[in-house]
Amino acid sequence: MPSVSIILLSILVAVVVYRWVTNQRSRRSLPPGPRPWPMIGNLPHLGSVPHHAIAGLARKYGPLMHLRLGQVDVAVAASASVAAQFLKVHDANFASRPPNSGAKHIAYNYQDLVFAPYGPRWRMLRKIVSVHLFSGKALEDFRHVRQEEVAVLIRALANAGSAVVDLGQLLNVCTVNALGRVMLGYRVFGDGSGKSDPRADEFKSMVVEVMVLAGVFNIGDFVPALEWLDLQGVAARMKKLHKRFDAFLTAILDEHKANVGKGQHNDLLSTLISLKENADGEGGKLTDTEIKALLLNMFTAGTDTSSSTVEWAIAELIRHPKILAQVQEELDRVVGRERLVSEPDLTQLSYLQAVVKETFRLHPSTPLSLPRIAAESCEVNGYHIPKGTTLLVNVWAIARDPAEWADPLEFRPERFLAGGEKAQVDIRGNDFEVIPFGAGRRICAGMSLGLRMVTLLTASLVHAFDLGLPNGLLPEKLNMDEAYGLTLQRAARLMVHPRPRLAQHLYQA
Repeated sequence: MPSVSIILLSILVAVVVYRWVTNQRSRRSLPPGPRPWPMIGNLPHLGSVPHHAIAGLARKYGPLMHLRLGQVDVAVAASASVAAQFLKVHDANFASRPPNSGAKHIAYNYQDLVFAPYGPRWRMLRKIVSVHLFSGKALEDFRHVRQEEVAVLIRALANAGSAVVDLGQLLNVCTVNALGRVMLGYRVFGDGSGKSDPRADEFKSMVVEVMVLAGVFNIGDFVPALEWLDLQGVAARMKKLHKRFDAFLTAILDEHKANVGKGQHNDLLSTLISLKENADGEGGKLTDTEIKALLLNMFTAGTDTSSSTVEWAIAELIRHPKILAQVQEELDRVVGRERLVSEPDLTQLSYLQAVVKETFRLHPSTPLSLPRIAAESCEVNGYHIPKGTTLLVNVWAIARDPAEWADPLEFRPERFLAGGEKAQVDIRGNDFEVIPFGAGRRICAGMSLGLRMVTLLTASLVHAFDLGLPNGLLPEKLNMDEAYGLTLQRAARLMVHPRPRLAQHLYQA
């Protein structure tokens, strides 16, 4: 009879072989992807501009790809059909966010709307902003605010005279003040002249830093054993930035509380304060921290994304004079030169709408979607997606996929017009060839406001001004490089010389 030691050894070998075979089968059933490095996985493959690097990897390994970032499985969707599988077919399974240092250290430890786990609290926060800020009624009620702030911007640009202006900075002041008046009941920056404000400059730098830090693939998020070392210094910078934002938001909240009862307040923050004791949802009462977290979401995701997209749109139009001339001809025909553009005009400006769609296609404000996490294992296109897998949708790559778009790198608004290749394609999350706002349950809550603001600002700028480049710079030489972050910033500021083209009285207060 075999000895006990031989039996035990045989059992041990059988267990090891079984586990090896099972693991090999599991690995084979995962989507293809590059071989990971020991310990850190595929993190070195991401490079300095991850949405570019991941797009390059997808061209080699396919539109459904598996990465191993540290100890985390990551599924990448890099085509419209694969994105639809995750964000439509398996949307409910990918409704929550994975743990990440940005949500922990900046977004009040997941108490905001953007990073909150899917569930009753998230539904309550989503309902509040959807009803009180982004509903059709709310958007219409505050239409005059957006138009007034755009008019302020137009006057500021006209008053620049022969000076060259930083268009992105003035756009940011405009979007922050338009949102601030709705959320808080007053302008956050400036005196209403539209000129740059030092506090606005600082705020812009804070928002950009949020987006840069939130876009970093932090090693501590993927190798928990190394989190305490903060090897990239990301967590320390996040904590420092959070203190600055918290001081800004706490001051706003305290001031609003002090003024409650002193008059009528028709703004979101007053509504949020009233909901502290009677939240209209299934999640319970609102806390001060949740209110500040919501304000943080609105002032970051709701401002810089719009101003940056308009900056990209103007840059593309300057680089394409013939397209710009067509936009101005349409505006002059529909609106004329005796008044400024208003929101009701926008539905009649089909070519302008196509320009905005094409801008969102080539320059999506969030090039890599905010990550989601698989609540349970599932199967996509015949591949196994394990429970706990992080999902990244490469929105930037999908919108430049040559399998979906003719000459995908060209700025060609006509593709969205009647008779064009994508005439029926919308950008509101139903057509996965171009999803700048995401799709499914976690689609951007502020999509409707963002679309209105981007379209109104783009129309107003090209209608009211001929925008020249400084120092004789040729349009085709304009720097169009990207600066990577959670949002897609321009690497170089767009400096322009605005020359009024409408009736003079329109530029006066």
